[in-house]
Amino acid sequence: MLIAFDIGGTTIKGAVVHSLEAIEPVRRMPTPTRDFEAFVASLKSVIAAAGGRPDCIAISIAGVIDPETHAAICANIPCIHGRRLEADLQRELGLPVIIANDADCFTMAEAAVGAGQGHNIVFGAILGTGVGGGLVARGQLVNTEGGFAGEWGHGPVAAAFAGNPPVAIPAFKCGCGQEGCIDTVGGARGMERLHKLLHDQDLASEDIVAAWEKGDAQAARTVDVFVDLLSGPLAMVINVTGATIVPVGGGLANAQALLSEIDMAVRKRILRRFDRPLVVRGACRVEPGLMGAALLGFKKVERERHSA
Repeated sequence: MLIAFDIGGTTIKGAVVHSLEAIEPVRRMPTPTRDFEAFVASLKSVIAAAGGRPDCIAISIAGVIDPETHAAICANIPCIHGRRLEADLQRELGLPVIIANDADCFTMAEAAVGAGQGHNIVFGAILGTGVGGGLVARGQLVNTEGGFAGEWGHGPVAAAFAGNPPVAIPAFKCGCGQEGCIDTVGGARGMERLHKLLHDQDLASEDIVAAWEKGDAQAARTVDVFVDLLSGPLAMVINVTGATIVPVGGGLANAQALLSEIDMAVRKRILRRFDRPLVVRGACRVEPGLMGAALLGFKKVERERHSA
């Protein structure tokens, strides 16, 4: 038995896991973002109610573990930012702990039980508030010890012109400190930023997509520019990694017509030719953060048993 957590800046989701077929969600709790003792207490409350001593605590977080310092980089949960979180939680909980980025956990879940089943190399793309990703090769997460592999949303690579006909795109300031990142023009906030740039109109991403699906010309222009900006960098990621499937998660993954547009644009830009969809909606039937964390937890328990 292990306990999996999916921890974001707002909510802690948890589950007691006996196998990949027996995942029992527990009540959701607000994330204590500024009080580490309260943060630990929230986890302890789930552990205490689990009905036995778990073999491992497996955690998906909206942040990154630095592979050299082992410090958590998690701006939206200040009480864990900068901590050697695995070591701190193992000490506080008295149990083995494994922690991974939420996009990495999404990709693990999709590779094992979702749209990536049967593929050697799976690149998971997140199109949520912003842009993220993870990489699994032959069933193994590339960021096993933490790290930034898969973070295709960051780096000053956004095109200066996009769409047909081309329109100038400013190098927007990114939260990572750089300018011109895909994160600034991809995802929900990026689509909204582009719509404001093109039409001087504030509109939620869901409304932009809905208007585009109904044939609205302004929304169509926004989607055209959005897809053009996104598809080039994603095609490069596929060329570099050799991924043969790209499951997509996040809010924009719910827009199947949009995913189809991105898929067609990406397949025109890559070296290898696919006559099947490549960029697809994630298919994991369970909360992918919890499923991915559970998969990593089981792998950790298995490694430790073999080394004992």
